[in-house]
Amino acid sequence: MGGFFSELVHHWKLLPLITVLGLGSGLPFGYHVSVISSSSVFVRSFINQTWIGRYGSPVPTETLTLLWSTTASVLSLGGLLGSLLSGYMTRRFGKRRSHVISSLMGITASLCLGFSKMVGSHEMIVVGRLLYGIAIGLGINIYVQYLGETAPRNLRGFTNTTAPLFVTTGKLFGQVVGLSEVLGTEELWPLMMSMCGFTDLLQLIVMRFYPETPAHLLLVKRDQERCKRAMHRIWGHGDYQLELDHILAEGEMRKNTKNMTVLEVIKEPSMRWQLYAIVTITITLQLSGITAIFFYARSVFLSAGLPKEKIPYISLGMGSFELLAVMLCSILIEHCGRKTILLGSYGLMATMLALLTVTLSFQDWAYWMPYCSVLFIFLFIFFFGVGPGTLTLAIVNEMSNLSTRAAVFVIIGCLNWTNFYLIGMAFPYIQAALGDFCFLIFFFVIVASGTFLFFVLPETKGKTSQQITLEFNRLNFRGQKPQKSIELSTCL
Repeated sequence: MGGFFSELVHHWKLLPLITVLGLGSGLPFGYHVSVISSSSVFVRSFINQTWIGRYGSPVPTETLTLLWSTTASVLSLGGLLGSLLSGYMTRRFGKRRSHVISSLMGITASLCLGFSKMVGSHEMIVVGRLLYGIAIGLGINIYVQYLGETAPRNLRGFTNTTAPLFVTTGKLFGQVVGLSEVLGTEELWPLMMSMCGFTDLLQLIVMRFYPETPAHLLLVKRDQERCKRAMHRIWGHGDYQLELDHILAEGEMRKNTKNMTVLEVIKEPSMRWQLYAIVTITITLQLSGITAIFFYARSVFLSAGLPKEKIPYISLGMGSFELLAVMLCSILIEHCGRKTILLGSYGLMATMLALLTVTLSFQDWAYWMPYCSVLFIFLFIFFFGVGPGTLTLAIVNEMSNLSTRAAVFVIIGCLNWTNFYLIGMAFPYIQAALGDFCFLIFFFVIVASGTFLFFVLPETKGKTSQQITLEFNRLNFRGQKPQKSIELSTCL
């Protein structure tokens, strides 16, 4: 633990960068996922008022449902588009300038949301949510890549886990400002929906003073002096020859260091099993049941006899519990193996889902049974935060390298946003069909994913991307001579 803190003190200049990127790219993601729930009543009312002003009659129920569902779900569409754009943007503009572009887009989206009521246009909310989705989808992909490439190796795990920390903080922040005592009122809801414009503005201003990542400057721009200056600017003064050698070693293992496209990565033989593991981890993030748990929690709390007016505050406790878990994982990650924490959390999450299914099935058997369900929900959220909620992006970042990272994040971004949309749409029907047994689907997904990753996923803690690639090559080139495997892997 002492070594971790001494490294953090030595690289203290990294902390302001982590904070600014987290507030500008991580926090808006979580915020806009959660704040839409708090604003739903006000936005529906505003759509109806706008319709009456235009056509002289209330909006038909079916039309209102369509307009509201479009407003709520368009963020996912924007996120998907932003993820698809992120690969091109990093190749065309680099990661730092792409951050500036995503900040400008986020500010524009905030203006649309903030002035929608004043202008009397519910279409501006849809446009604002779409633009914010694009900005978030673009920003979160580039954000994690930038963190991974600017972190010293000894702080790589901690730095990568700060992204989920800010995303979770954004969810909690959205729940807090959505309370009626804060901004969840008829007068202040436009401000509530546009709050993240201030963090985007902060990122826009500050990122102009930060350099491109050292790895990009050295391997793509071929400028060693600028790379050294970037290290000093981001990490503080010191001798970073060892870090420079690690970056050079990565470059020497490849015939070229241009960013590969998604199609090239999919076709690349030495990335086959990495992609299998990455896709499994990414899909399990959504299909673990976390979205369903938050959706189902309200009915569980009501069945436990908790007052309806207190449920928003209990939900706030759930968000706080998840944030606590992410903070704990950020500290533990440099002391425990990534694989150990991830698979351990999978096992505990599966156990909680199994117990939750039992207590939901027998909730009328005893008066205390619903309270057990509440406990299992909180524990599931905690283990999710300690494991996949924090480690997914960190492990994916460590399993990719400079030439494949942009394409890999396009792939996981598309998977994440698509699954997020599909789970939100499909779970009500799954719940209606399976009732209290709906969580068994997620139980089997977690067990299957954990079993697969136990045999496939190597430990990535403290290893360079070259070492991780060579471990995967035992699977990628199974049955071929070791020398042949290494030669094929250099095509990256």
